Amino acid sequence: MTGVSEDLDQAAAIFGEVRPRLFGIAYRMLGSASEAEDIVQDVWLRWQTADRSVVLNPAAYLATATTRLAINATQSARVRRESYIGPWLPEPVDTSADPYLGAERGEALAFAVLLLMERLSPNERAAYVLREAFDYPYSQIADILQLNEPAVRQLVSRARKHVDGERRVEVDAAEQQRLLTAFVHAAKSGDLMELEGLFAADVTSVSDGNGKARASKFPVVGSERVAKFFRSFHTRFWVGVEIVWTQMNGQPAAVLTTDGRVTSVLTLSSAPDGIFQINVQMNPDKLALVQLDR
Repeated sequence: MTGVSEDLDQAAAIFGEVRPRLFGIAYRMLGSASEAEDIVQDVWLRWQTADRSVVLNPAAYLATATTRLAINATQSARVRRESYIGPWLPEPVDTSADPYLGAERGEALAFAVLLLMERLSPNERAAYVLREAFDYPYSQIADILQLNEPAVRQLVSRARKHVDGERRVEVDAAEQQRLLTAFVHAAKSGDLMELEGLFAADVTSVSDGNGKARASKFPVVGSERVAKFFRSFHTRFWVGVEIVWTQMNGQPAAVLTTDGRVTSVLTLSSAPDGIFQINVQMNPDKLALVQLDR
């Protein structure tokens, strides 16, 4: 029994070391922290029962299992989202205290990029995440996806062209924070001119409630319309609301609370010409993991 216990302890130590990366892969694949946690837990259970004596590279084995499970989950998630009420936004993850998503780089983590990746095929998304966020060699990605290396290079190239082709050049973190602070101030006061002055002409406001919160079921587009939209409910929405400034997905965020309960997470995407997307996460199911310990 002692040998079995020591073997499991060693298995747990190996798994614990790579766990942040496994979560990082699964989260980027799914845009859901809760689903990513489920996959990581599934991989842990499989790792406990695997014949570990024949595994030459445990980190590669665990990354492969995570990626393949995430690909399957991505396919089923797309089917479920056909019945989603209103726009879908990724589930926010707190990166303010510890970038526990396990990436050497913050690539494929920001909301704007996660939304662009939704249009990729599951294999394109996996190849892009493994290469761009974790810098896996093409040969290892080929082993994980059970494809040849030229096919993987093509997947990554297609994914890059799609993401980079639609991706806008964003301002730095300090300017993002300044714009977020200014936006919250203008939204609370309902100042139309101040709001419009912060927006790019084609700004889009997206609210995710899935029918469980009073969120718009359609995106609102255009600087004038978005300004009027936020002004229309400013006397009700902000009553009793406290704001916690933090970082979600590697970018500035405002967590809104009422009576200590998280009700929304607000993030922006901004370019030199102003804010071009406002993301308001209001779905209570996606706010469950948002922690406010500070």
